[in-house]
Amino acid sequence: MPSARKTPAGKVAPKKKSSKLTYKGAGVDTHGAAALVGDIASLVSSTQKHRQLANAFGLFAAAYDLGKYKHPMIVTGADGVGTKLEVLLEYDLLETAGKDLVAMNVNDVLTTGGDPVMFLDYIGIGRIEKQKITRLVAGMAEWCAACHCILAGGETAEMPGIVPDGVIELAGFAVGAVEKEDLLDISKVRPGDVVVGWPSVGFHSNGWTLVRQCLKKLGKKVTKEQVLELLAPTRLYHEEVWALRKKKVRVHAMAHITGGGLPENLERLLGDCGADLTIPAWKLGVIPQILELCDPVSMMETFNMGWGWVAVVHAKDVKKALACGEGARVLGEINSTKGVRVTVA
Repeated sequence: MPSARKTPAGKVAPKKKSSKLTYKGAGVDTHGAAALVGDIASLVSSTQKHRQLANAFGLFAAAYDLGKYKHPMIVTGADGVGTKLEVLLEYDLLETAGKDLVAMNVNDVLTTGGDPVMFLDYIGIGRIEKQKITRLVAGMAEWCAACHCILAGGETAEMPGIVPDGVIELAGFAVGAVEKEDLLDISKVRPGDVVVGWPSVGFHSNGWTLVRQCLKKLGKKVTKEQVLELLAPTRLYHEEVWALRKKKVRVHAMAHITGGGLPENLERLLGDCGADLTIPAWKLGVIPQILELCDPVSMMETFNMGWGWVAVVHAKDVKKALACGEGARVLGEINSTKGVRVTVA
């Protein structure tokens, strides 16, 4: 922009508007994005009470000192919120979306036996809206702080013309660490091991393409309050994992039950082994009405069916495992018949 110039009368003339194109004029406000980093700094700092970054927040990359580990192994995970995000945006539940994003990634890291150390996010939006982004990050920060994971940074991409107004893209990335000798080895799973499950708080963040279809078909039979109950944030399972470790339960494998349900998620762990599981009918809120509309096989291979976390433990440690968190229940036993079969009692 040209500098202001004085008129012959000594007055300052207004700046002449430039005809040159600018990034802001094209729809991207880099100054606004930079200011946002400062706005969320306090949220980020709230996640560093148990662990701290090795450098300042807001740099091009984040660093963490693994010096306290003797033989550290890095474990990673990447995930999103799926089409549940559409319903969360409809009901203005941005904080919940942030929590879902953290839980879907952190839970995956926890399955290795590792600790979630750092979390990074990607937010794609048509134009920077500070309040919306701050609310998303507030949800992330709350769930990160709960499991002692640092919200280390991320990317906010302003993409006018690509991301429509009212739409937000979300992706998350978790980094964990575990001592080499503590990394779970699924080759230890044997027939006779026991499958212990911990309940979910709903569908979590998978299967919502089918859930949304069911809600549309049910229409006014489902109230707003019932939909809000379905939208509870994905449960974190860090406390259960930490309790299993503290009680020295011999855990041979753990699974976060997401897309694919109990059969697919468990079959990843079992190799040539299998399992026969028996679970109670899922009677939470309006969920039975939704399940009634679904093909029995499809729903079993899509939803967590009320069980968000399972651990395969040594038979002699079942009693200790059941004491690691509310609602724990024996779901079945590992056997030599390949495949996972689930029966609803």
